[in-house]
Amino acid sequence: MFTPRYVKHSKLLLRHAQKYLRYKRDILDTVTYDAVGADVRRLHAGLRQRDRKQIENRAEQLDAKLHQLTPVTWESHWRENCEVILVAIVVAVGIRSYFLQPFKIPTGSMQPTLNGIIGHPMTSEPPNIVRQVAEFILRGRNYIDVVSGEDDEVLQVQRQKFFFFFTWSRIICQHQKFLVYCPPEQLGADFRVSPGMRYRRGEVIARGSVDTGDQVFVDKFSYNFVKPHRGDVFVFRTKNIPDIGDQTQFYIKRLAGLPGDTLRIGPPKLYVDGKVAEGFGFERVMAARDGYRGYGPGHLAMSDPTKTFHVPEHTYFAMGDNSYNSYDSRYWGPVPERNLVGRGLFVYWPFVPHWGLIR
Repeated sequence: MFTPRYVKHSKLLLRHAQKYLRYKRDILDTVTYDAVGADVRRLHAGLRQRDRKQIENRAEQLDAKLHQLTPVTWESHWRENCEVILVAIVVAVGIRSYFLQPFKIPTGSMQPTLNGIIGHPMTSEPPNIVRQVAEFILRGRNYIDVVSGEDDEVLQVQRQKFFFFFTWSRIICQHQKFLVYCPPEQLGADFRVSPGMRYRRGEVIARGSVDTGDQVFVDKFSYNFVKPHRGDVFVFRTKNIPDIGDQTQFYIKRLAGLPGDTLRIGPPKLYVDGKVAEGFGFERVMAARDGYRGYGPGHLAMSDPTKTFHVPEHTYFAMGDNSYNSYDSRYWGPVPERNLVGRGLFVYWPFVPHWGLIR
């Protein structure tokens, strides 16, 4: 940190010159090779003597000679920038494929442990732009304010994706159209916007805030070396689960049952092999406080407290922490081992209220 800038520059120049000599050894003529080598040695000697003037003069001489031998062209700048971008892309793809994958929580099945997309209708107008920007950064909160410009009827609400990650809705009416940063499901469920709805001129179609789902990093590496643990928040593919359908989606739930476990639900508790489920995540849900409601009966063999479900080998039983509003293994059965993607590791955005390690 305390090394003078001219010394840092000279050492970097030496490294480039030595690399150039190694790469061009079989191409350069003897005179040129010896001349560059002599300049390198003189700069080395100047650095040892710590004479600033001598170092700067010899660095300029070596730099000038290297520029003569390797003139800078616009093609070289483009080539270097393209190489840097390509390497960055390869590294990012490698990390995403084998180590960490970003994942957005789309639904409320894990609330309040992890938030899905939540709409909050309002009667008052959105706050000023400064507050909106602050709340978007901290909470991932976006405000919408759609007012009909004339007497009209909603014909359809179309889903529209931007950059493969941001979901918008296009509200198409008979005489007007609106683009809203809110998925169609939330527009229908939280703001009651659906085909057939009629609005008069100046009437509010949708007004309020929309909290984006938590953005998490999924650890895809650990499950290659260690078995999943009961209580993990994990991500899996839905392919090969007949009751969900053939379309490949990604779900995130809590791992409630390992292969060979026998599960039973006696609301609000979950029992594993005849004992109350242990672990921070389960205990928090069963306490039925702070937004948690405990575990509720499902379908299949767990429809009442007297019935149990035995988890087959090479499968895992998934349940949402928001048990009464979660479509999970109680309805469509256990998750095949080959469908596992990884463990939910970290909420990286928004910063409020769940930023940090997932438990």
